[in-house]
Amino acid sequence: MDWDSVIDQLIELEKVPITKLETEQKANTEKNDLLAYMGTLMSSLKTASTALSSDGLFNSRLASSTTTNSTWSVSADKGTATGAYTVNIEQLAKSAVRNGSSDIGYGLSQTSDVSGVTLATMVTAVKPTAGTFTVNGEKVTIALTDSLQDVFTKINTATGGDVTASYDSATDKISLTSASGSLVLGAANDTSNFLTSMRLSNNGTGTVSSASSLGATNTSATLATAGLRSSITNVDGSGNGSFSVNGVSIDYNVNTDTLSTVLSRITASSAGVTASYDAANDKVVLTNKTTGDTGISISEGAGGLVDALGLGSTSTLTRGQNALFTINDGPTLVSSTNTLDSSAHGIEGLTITARSASTETISVTADTKTMQTAIEGFITAYNNVQDYIDSVTEISTTDDEVTAQPLASNREVQEWSTKLRSIVFGSVSGLTGSITRLNDLGIDFISGSDNLLIKDQTKLTKALSENASSVATLFGSASTDGVVSKLNKLITTIAGEGGDGGILKTQRDALTKANTSLDAQIEVLERRVEQQRELLEAAFQRMNEYQTKMSSTSKLLDQLYNSSSKDDS
Repeated sequence: MDWDSVIDQLIELEKVPITKLETEQKANTEKNDLLAYMGTLMSSLKTASTALSSDGLFNSRLASSTTTNSTWSVSADKGTATGAYTVNIEQLAKSAVRNGSSDIGYGLSQTSDVSGVTLATMVTAVKPTAGTFTVNGEKVTIALTDSLQDVFTKINTATGGDVTASYDSATDKISLTSASGSLVLGAANDTSNFLTSMRLSNNGTGTVSSASSLGATNTSATLATAGLRSSITNVDGSGNGSFSVNGVSIDYNVNTDTLSTVLSRITASSAGVTASYDAANDKVVLTNKTTGDTGISISEGAGGLVDALGLGSTSTLTRGQNALFTINDGPTLVSSTNTLDSSAHGIEGLTITARSASTETISVTADTKTMQTAIEGFITAYNNVQDYIDSVTEISTTDDEVTAQPLASNREVQEWSTKLRSIVFGSVSGLTGSITRLNDLGIDFISGSDNLLIKDQTKLTKALSENASSVATLFGSASTDGVVSKLNKLITTIAGEGGDGGILKTQRDALTKANTSLDAQIEVLERRVEQQRELLEAAFQRMNEYQTKMSSTSKLLDQLYNSSSKDDS
């Protein structure tokens, strides 16, 4: 006989109470998990609800220009007075600019001999490139290793001696002259930019000169070797000097500082100007970082860097100017910047950055989109809670078979749905006027459901755009008796401050405690079952041994009987 099979069957019967306890434990765990997620949804609802009471939500504003393709920037803070503002910019604000004199460098060469000036090393606004260019239909091929005199010779050779080229150190210009009286420069297939770099272009005559001086100051060389026309003598024995811009002292050393370094030092200082080098005109430009009717002052003793850079008496100052504007055809107002805020026009919260002298109408309206987004977020969070409560407490019947969800018998959970509905459905005490409940905003329950829905969008939009302050009062702050306060108090009672406290915690703790007790009971029963198995195995073992013994005795008796029978015969 298969005693192991018999024992297993008997033990399974002994385990029935354990299975029942494990089923109960599993049900408790499921309920615990469902309640935990309930806390998460409640917390989300509280967050969405609190958002409706955030400071300034229902004072949100949108600002825009009614001008198509406007380049202006406009913004309106919360609470800015709504309406249309006609803004006429009569004059834009500009920064003061001090232009140093041009040609501060001595040019390509200090003499007319350019045999030692190579294309690769000469400093120009536009660097020449190797390749070919055309003079009177003849190709001239040059390399960066060529000197300027080499190029002049190649031009003369290519044109059969007709065209001669020369450099004038006094004007820092190149001249090309055709003996035949005809001079045509360039071709569509030229590969070198030499003619452009040297500012040479056709003029319909036999002589062409550079349109302007060619040399540029070497901004990466030290000031002493940068090729400045004027010597810097107002320095000490080590080459140190200083000058001031708008009263801010700028130090330099002619032996270690480059022009780029000095310009960067000016820009980085508290002088409030941007210093730059104009390679096209070989000059230094100082520009105020701010706009407005101000100037730029610069000073240094004679023979200093200021004079060498053409920023002294030979420079020209274009004063900055203020913005002049009107609002709604009012008096002319003045601003030092083109960003016009309440300090300039007096309209609290409205900021306009004008980029053209023109007239535009600025519209400031209630930001109903932001307001509605917050309301929709609240409705979604509220409906999520109601849907969840319905799903976990539902009792359904199919073909006479009743199915109850895990929390169907939890009366407290069912009551939460009713309490939530009561808060959002009811009116807020103390309110007067046309808005005292959500229904006045076009928000109501879906028929046969606890879920909310925006049923009348027109009604909601009108309330938000025309009566936003009453909407704000309806929802109220967390400390008033509005919808938000009532709802948050209920949620805190149910789920605590963060969704993991309140009644939910009490219920979950009870379930956890019950499962702990069930664990102990299951452990006792499992030990009992194990003991029973051991007893059964021992009993069946003895029975098996007894049967074996009986079988041996039977065989012995059979042998004795057979032996006796043989003897009798």
